[in-house]
Amino acid sequence: MDDDRRILPPPLSEAHEIGFDYRDGDGVDFEPYPNFLDEHETADWWRAWTGNAELDGSEFRVFGQDGTGGLAAFWLVRNGEPIEQQPVVFLGSEGQTAVVAQNLPAYLWLLADGFGPWEAAQYPEHEHQPRPDARRTEIAERRAAAHRRSAGEVITAARDEFPDFEELIDSMCR
Repeated sequence: MDDDRRILPPPLSEAHEIGFDYRDGDGVDFEPYPNFLDEHETADWWRAWTGNAELDGSEFRVFGQDGTGGLAAFWLVRNGEPIEQQPVVFLGSEGQTAVVAQNLPAYLWLLADGFGPWEAAQYPEHEHQPRPDARRTEIAERRAAAHRRSAGEVITAARDEFPDFEELIDSMCR
């Protein structure tokens, strides 16, 4: 992957550069990357995660992980659309899978409402006590004002649009 393809969209970089506070298990468990993983790292991860050596993971652009190694990525499923319009997914280290936001604007509001990719993937089963983030809210207001929704609304809309994501991923695993 050339260097230009590794550069994160500016709104994503801005929202991530603040950092995340795990607060001894009661915060957001997320470690953003400064760039997308390159195609070789993505292929190695995807083959290991699925147990399927025939896949290369090119449908994912990985941009961060939780503390256990579960990855957050854009899922390149909308042909011809820019990366900002692709859904955001979480693929956990223990096999959890979830579409957590329909696109980057929705993801910004998810973060603003105090959720990271792992917390969104576990919603509503995880007893996460979100703490809205004023700095990320300001970023979301500036970058995605017309798309304002609560974290619950973001997660529900993403799952409703892609109800078969888990089955699709399971079908790729060996």
